[in-house]
Amino acid sequence: MKVLVADDDPGSLLVARAAVERYGHDCLTAADGDEAWALYLEHQPDVVVTDWMMPGMDGLALCRAIRAREADLYTYIVMLTSQGSRDDVLAGLAAGADDYVTKPLDPFVLHARLLVALRVTTLHADLAHYRKVLSQQARTDPLTGLHNRLKLSEDLEQLHARSQRYTEGYCVAMCDVDHFKSYNDIYGHQAGDLALRAVAEALVGAARKSDGVYRYGGEEFLLVLPNQSQVSAKAFMERALDTVRGLQIVHSGDPLGQLTLSAGISAFTAEHRADADTLLGEADAALYAAKAAGRNRVELAL
Repeated sequence: MKVLVADDDPGSLLVARAAVERYGHDCLTAADGDEAWALYLEHQPDVVVTDWMMPGMDGLALCRAIRAREADLYTYIVMLTSQGSRDDVLAGLAAGADDYVTKPLDPFVLHARLLVALRVTTLHADLAHYRKVLSQQARTDPLTGLHNRLKLSEDLEQLHARSQRYTEGYCVAMCDVDHFKSYNDIYGHQAGDLALRAVAEALVGAARKSDGVYRYGGEEFLLVLPNQSQVSAKAFMERALDTVRGLQIVHSGDPLGQLTLSAGISAFTAEHRADADTLLGEADAALYAAKAAGRNRVELAL
């Protein structure tokens, strides 16, 4: 573990450092609270062992600052207090400390506290990892690996706010696999799943790094295209449709004999500052128009 020890008593600091390093941990030392806070921000230690009274930021303030800043990773805090100072112990725990050690410092006691700290910080690291995995799973479509509608909602909210603030245009393109129900009826749902994965990969391959590709639901996909006009977005989507046709997925239920895609595009512009939900509705209406016009094409929102 990486351990930060903060104490303005040179002798106590020396004893603590020797004990920490003796048991195989990396040790950082600070002679006052301000230095300890700077080292914490720079190195993000696993454990902080801090004296109560120090020049600059005292131990309580350091505890509160660490707890206020923490996100996923957890820092285990051990407060150094004077012998028999029960009020100090309670105040330290209330400020965010996990444990305490009384002075003069006993290396064995500190070692015991560090063993507990290792268990606690490892547990918190595992929990943070699982939270991250669950968060990613909640925002990922399990079939295609694309982001899902929850992630779309979050990303579109951020993009829309930025576009409003800086008057930047963007487009959304709603896509739908043509005659997909008949594809499933003819070839089976397993083949349908494989086809959706292939279409998803084709759309991701055609998109720029700044673009977002999402599974909107069923056989529908949604593309978010920052800094695109309707004209440039339409040209891009026509190339994307070419890419899907290039997959040459046989579909006897389609007039062309292969799997195709239709798309509808709406745009946020300086002249059309519609909200995100309105843009999605307009893109959906444009997609419906593409379907009505014969499919396998791109239509712009009116």
